[in-house]
Amino acid sequence: MSKFATSDRVAAPDRAANAWVLLQTLWVGGIWTLHFLVLPGLASVGLAPLLIEEVARTLVPQMVGVALGAALLQVLLLVRQRSASALWRERSGQLLLAVLALSLAFLVSLIVWPQALRWQLFSYLVLAFFGVLLVLQPVPRRPVAADPQVG
Repeated sequence: MSKFATSDRVAAPDRAANAWVLLQTLWVGGIWTLHFLVLPGLASVGLAPLLIEEVARTLVPQMVGVALGAALLQVLLLVRQRSASALWRERSGQLLLAVLALSLAFLVSLIVWPQALRWQLFSYLVLAFFGVLLVLQPVPRRPVAADPQVG
């Protein structure tokens, strides 16, 4: 055993953790970028408010769809890394379930109740808030078994 801990064992890259972070960056960053940078940026450029509303009406549902797909993949990663009961026990699982419910509610409200613009904005902003809370949670990793060589 050498005196450098990094030379003894090279840790395999945790692909599931990398996928988790990539998916989280995709949907949480996308929601925040769209709502707080792109749409206000279009307004500051001087585009007509109706044009900005049309852009938002097109891009926001697409971003919520991306969030729904990415959150579904994150649920699969969480179940694979921990267990199905982690969805109910862990805060990240509970936040993911809330994100799924909000995303579905948003998309259903577009079809069933398209005039509910305040509800759609509210659910979109709560989705962004839950995304930030999810980013603050630790990345789920598989529990490490005791190393038989150490002792």
